[in-house]
Amino acid sequence: MEEPMCLIENNPNEQLRVNQEALKILQSIQQPVVVVAIVGLYRTGKSYLMNKLAGKDKGGFSLGPTVQAATRGIWMWCCSHPLKPDHTLVLLDTEGLGDVEKSNPENDAWIFALSILLSSTFVYNSMHTIDQYALEKLHYVSELTEHIKVKTSAGQSSNRYYGMPDDFAFFFPTFVWTVRDFTLQLELDGCPISEDEYLEHALKMKKDAPEKQDLPKKFLRQYFPNRKCFAFECPASRKDLAVLEDLPESRLSAEFVKQTHCFCSYIYENAQAKVIQGVILTGTALGSLVETYVDSIRNGCMPCIENAVVALAQIENQAATKDALNRYEAMVDLMLMPPTEDVAEVLQVHAVCEEEAIRVFLARAFKDEDQAHQRELGRQLQEKLQELCTRNEQASSDRCLAVLLELFQEMEERISNGGYAVPGGYQRFLEDQKKVVEKYYLAPEKGVMASQALQDFLESKETAAQSILQADQTLTDKQKELEVEKARAEAARREAEVQRRMQEQTEQMMREKDRSYEEHKRQLFAKMDEDRRALLAANERLLNQKLQEQRRLQQEGYQQEFSKLQSQVQSLESQIQQQRSQRRSSRGCVIA
Repeated sequence: MEEPMCLIENNPNEQLRVNQEALKILQSIQQPVVVVAIVGLYRTGKSYLMNKLAGKDKGGFSLGPTVQAATRGIWMWCCSHPLKPDHTLVLLDTEGLGDVEKSNPENDAWIFALSILLSSTFVYNSMHTIDQYALEKLHYVSELTEHIKVKTSAGQSSNRYYGMPDDFAFFFPTFVWTVRDFTLQLELDGCPISEDEYLEHALKMKKDAPEKQDLPKKFLRQYFPNRKCFAFECPASRKDLAVLEDLPESRLSAEFVKQTHCFCSYIYENAQAKVIQGVILTGTALGSLVETYVDSIRNGCMPCIENAVVALAQIENQAATKDALNRYEAMVDLMLMPPTEDVAEVLQVHAVCEEEAIRVFLARAFKDEDQAHQRELGRQLQEKLQELCTRNEQASSDRCLAVLLELFQEMEERISNGGYAVPGGYQRFLEDQKKVVEKYYLAPEKGVMASQALQDFLESKETAAQSILQADQTLTDKQKELEVEKARAEAARREAEVQRRMQEQTEQMMREKDRSYEEHKRQLFAKMDEDRRALLAANERLLNQKLQEQRRLQQEGYQQEFSKLQSQVQSLESQIQQQRSQRRSSRGCVIA
């Protein structure tokens, strides 16, 4: 994209709406997407940071030089990732929170929630310092359970392999707090501290404070165990701030330039691709999430992650099946030029193409309950194989018939002009037919229907042969009977050969079905193990973050909060042990 485009529109007096043109661009991205969203009060410099992430000094997200908000809704800019050539960086710039000119201020909470749901790294931008005022402005965190739910119900997910956790922290992005125009010294009790330590100190809860006052701290710590902080000096003099976009770096504060560079480097190096339920999302999948979440809001419902996962799985699994079949057909067209001399050649090509098709399917599919879509893929691939065999047989039959017509042309002319209707004509007919058959056997590229085509063709000439036999005056009735028996015996021999070949093909097709089943099973087991490993790694990261948060609570003396978190830690540890056990013993899945 040369410039940003509004992805989710927030027009005056209207509900949120997805911009279909922007959605089409997003869904065209087949690479994994690293999604960075920025949220904060209006006129706090959010767009400037996003433009820097996009590598643009001019143009891009609108900065706006006045007290009026410059951004409405959620704007998107898709850029090449500077460090990951196989990823796309998706930047989401949001309209400022708390704009007094808004016609629908309730949409602030939805924009905040959508930014969290869609991003893999969530940047909250504020001014001057992290104090109680700044935390109060972050009240949307305390209200997230009123705008987002993980499950449709308190029950367990119906999926056997992708259990849906209850924990918001499992699904929420990395949290980055950027503090702008920061003028304080990073010191605590006379000792220098880091920006991260400054954030953690600011999030410490106060025992004597009203519970409501500490709610943003409590929920920020609970929902976002992975946190980072950056503090920026004022970039320029007050008069230059209005034209910040046009200022060269030489006119900016050197420390601000350095801090901006550190921020961008951190995002480039550490921001991960968007993941949901252990599955790395492409732009296509992210676009489906956008539609699902916005549709829920427009319908007066709370966005539900489980519902979004189910809807996304249905879309992605259908698309994965289509992608797999397209890859199969493209490979077959390149590898197979019918007719082939043996059905084994068709089966070999099919096996190679099927293996790749399954790989393509599993690379995109997820949450395929009971492998319904993979079984459907297997059924359609078997149909494709039957089509290949039919096409190969038809090509072979056409080729054989053309060869036979050409070779028998001279004999046909003799039959037509009575050349065999003479004494000794039947013997001559047999000799000529034998020579033609020998030439037929030597003809190349006849394919798998060579025997059947010859048998059918000779049977079609049997009436003419019998007429010639009966007209031959040199043969006695007894000799004619013997010739008829010989002809029947030869026809039976050819028919037996045809049946033998058909039996061989049937046995090959049965072995192919077994091979196909084993290939589907092999790749499925590998995919399931990969998914379990990814899910286990995600849970282990979350456990480490919760243990770190638990230590902080213990140090701060919040025994009640410590105990609540302890139950979460124990539940997560139990889940991790179960997942490890499943990985060791999971060999019972069947695709029949």
